[in-house]
Amino acid sequence: MEGFLVWQAEAKQARSAAQRFADRLPWLTTAQRDEVIRVYTADRLETSRATVCHLAERSQAMRQEYTARYSTLRARLLGWSLAAAAVAVVIQELLLGP
Repeated sequence: MEGFLVWQAEAKQARSAAQRFADRLPWLTTAQRDEVIRVYTADRLETSRATVCHLAERSQAMRQEYTARYSTLRARLLGWSLAAAAVAVVIQELLLGP
């Protein structure tokens, strides 16, 4: 739902920007102005779509990288914890003896 609302807001902003752009071209006929607005809006929405797709792909890639890194760090922490526990047991045995 949120994505839909964000996209609708982007479409509205694109159309407003297109209308402002067309307003700076007073010599256009009504048909030409409508065409400029249509093309400008379509171009901006295509650019926005490409940006959103790129961000989604990058977000997914980063999620995978962070998940892999987190797993590596967890394994490393477990290894160090087990090593520390083993050292503690050895020291305890050496100090307290059998």
